[in-house]
Amino acid sequence: MSDLAETPRLVQPTAALRDSFLTGERADCLAEGRSTEWLAPAVEDFDAFVAERRGVFLRWGVPCTGFWYVAGQDYLGMLIIRHRLTPELAEVGGHVGYHVVTPWRRRGHATRMLSAGLLECRRLGLDRVLLTCGRDNEASRRVILANGGVLDRPHGDEDRFWITLDEGPGTA
Repeated sequence: MSDLAETPRLVQPTAALRDSFLTGERADCLAEGRSTEWLAPAVEDFDAFVAERRGVFLRWGVPCTGFWYVAGQDYLGMLIIRHRLTPELAEVGGHVGYHVVTPWRRRGHATRMLSAGLLECRRLGLDRVLLTCGRDNEASRRVILANGGVLDRPHGDEDRFWITLDEGPGTA
């Protein structure tokens, strides 16, 4: 993995990043021992795969907006904003989900990606967002806390954090 020539930023999913996306997501699945089966539609028809992820789409029973975190032609990860919470998402999942693919981890990308995502949350009219992470996910915990997360009550194996957008670093 080389150093990035461009500053990473959130973008709408794009077919122009096919190879980088597939490489990064495959590496992520392999590193975590997960199946790559979910990538089959992307391999078969990447344009259609991307089209399903652009703009506002329904997932988890709520409107969502997805972004890819990229630097030039390098796909670094993704971030999804759920525009509202269901009772289930209020317990596990929250408003924002994100991940950095394995080859780009441990470089501060998740912290910066979430900060950029919080700006998008504010643009969507959210004043306060909920993020959750597994109690054993220390990396995600640090990312959330660095972005102004305040620990709320736990739920099962998940910790819950609230970020108030008009006070946090994501609104600068």
